[in-house]
Amino acid sequence: MMEGHWARLEPLEADTHAGDLYRAFSGEDRLWTYLPYGPFAGAAAYHRWAKDRETSRDPVFLAIRDRETGHVAGVASFLRIDQAHGVIEVGHICLGPELQKTRAATEAIWLMMGWAFAQGYRRFEWKCDALNMPSRRAAQRLGFSYEGVFRQHVIVKGRNRDTAWFSVIDSEWPGLDEAFRAWLAPANFSAGGRQRERLSDLTQLARAGNDPLV
Repeated sequence: MMEGHWARLEPLEADTHAGDLYRAFSGEDRLWTYLPYGPFAGAAAYHRWAKDRETSRDPVFLAIRDRETGHVAGVASFLRIDQAHGVIEVGHICLGPELQKTRAATEAIWLMMGWAFAQGYRRFEWKCDALNMPSRRAAQRLGFSYEGVFRQHVIVKGRNRDTAWFSVIDSEWPGLDEAFRAWLAPANFSAGGRQRERLSDLTQLARAGNDPLV
């Protein structure tokens, strides 16, 4: 369990979360375009998928609850966990429309990043299909540094995937942590919830490399 002001991350439990998550994702088949599973035929199929992942130790799946609404509307995970070398990845990110572009969604990744570095990890990775421009834009906004594209890296749903790689390393974390705190601060938002400073501007100085396509 990780809890912030806007978001709470809870270990994924099918009986607790699957119904709400399926409703959050329902009718949004585009969410599954770059994931190796989905869309799902119905709520029961999604429940089985979630049940199969409850006990997984790699990936470790988390449900994202927006504390403002109380709704569970997203999933993320830690994966490719390499304690020996201090490397961990965030992935399997799937956010329903209600959670997209919210402070809760941003805070959730910040909480995961902070947990990883507090546990002594040296490198926090983000990878995505090179065609997935929303994911590439999100990685850069969140302070991940672009490292390049692995060509013909894997096959997903019968299609080739070139993979764009991003990372944050431990020496960059203090500056990024400060940027997230400044962005999440109540003073950064108007009474109507409009941001005054963009997170991408705040994280820019901490990024070692920018994505040339973003």
